[in-house]
Amino acid sequence: MSVLYIVFTTGRCNLRCRYCGGSFPQNLVPWEVEYPIDNLRKFISDDTEPTIAFYGGEPLLNVGFIEKIMDEFTSCRLVIQSNGTLTRKLDPEYWLKFDSILLSVDGRKTVTDHYRGLRVYDSVIDSTKWLRSIGFRNDLIARMTVSELSDIYSDVKHLLSLNLFDHIHWQLDVVWSSQWRDFEGWCERSYIPGIDGLVQFWMKELHRGKVLGLVPFISILGAMVRNENISCPPCGAGIDSLAILTNGDILACPIAVDATWARLGNISSESREDVIGKVRIGEPCVSCEYVRYCGGRCLYTHHERLWDDVRTRKICDLTIHMIKELSSARDETLALLKRGVLSLESFSYPPFNNTTEIVP
Repeated sequence: MSVLYIVFTTGRCNLRCRYCGGSFPQNLVPWEVEYPIDNLRKFISDDTEPTIAFYGGEPLLNVGFIEKIMDEFTSCRLVIQSNGTLTRKLDPEYWLKFDSILLSVDGRKTVTDHYRGLRVYDSVIDSTKWLRSIGFRNDLIARMTVSELSDIYSDVKHLLSLNLFDHIHWQLDVVWSSQWRDFEGWCERSYIPGIDGLVQFWMKELHRGKVLGLVPFISILGAMVRNENISCPPCGAGIDSLAILTNGDILACPIAVDATWARLGNISSESREDVIGKVRIGEPCVSCEYVRYCGGRCLYTHHERLWDDVRTRKICDLTIHMIKELSSARDETLALLKRGVLSLESFSYPPFNNTTEIVP
């Protein structure tokens, strides 16, 4: 079985984004790695196709650990999620070994800098250009957080216009966020029409034989045309994805650092077989007709239930709306595939679990 191991390099971050507030408390995620690398090696030793994704905090605040892992685990696929402000701390030779690099950018400069900090947008864009300049040709992904100032249509179109990213994925700043002033109004006035506009724009490009790298659209419509189901949950949390904290503790979900339901043990004492599948999506999701393309959306949301039922239902409504919009394009896409305008391979994304969660 191939598993994604989301390896925390530190709980510390150099930014204080409005969504999360910056570094994790050290009692939850220590800022230094406290376990011997041999424990990690033993934990993944019988995995024939492991993927290691470096995570934080900001993972590049511990480049020494990253370099050590990359030097010793030479047969792994490699991924990193970074805020894109410290890219040059890691030597080019290491960057070129990554299969996927995810940089956090929320779209337009005004939106990104509002939520992430002054001049963060410029730093991320400079990083993407630098990565291309040193010869990185693998998957470069813009990882967006979408909140109340976001205009999903304008922000995604802006990132597409830069011609720097292979793929774009977004996650909604919901459930754990208390920042919203009018979530329901934003959904109706901004997000839903924005998704409609993006699907229309994306379909026009499909007719030209071009599959724009919008991860939710590719992955969900790809499942539809192949008559397959999205995994449950779509990010694979607890199923084919495990997070390993800096103290060696194992989590089903990397954002659930303070949730007892997500803690599965420690790599010093548990094997992978001991922990895989212990935490799953349950009702009401598994009986929903949309679960085959939603996958329950989010394991953390499912278990924490931090928002009231009305707003939680609204998140489901947003997901269902996107699924319906893409479903309406299914037959049209199948016709394009049959005519050879598109290839089925173009809808096989991600090729492995690269931390893009698929469903926003």
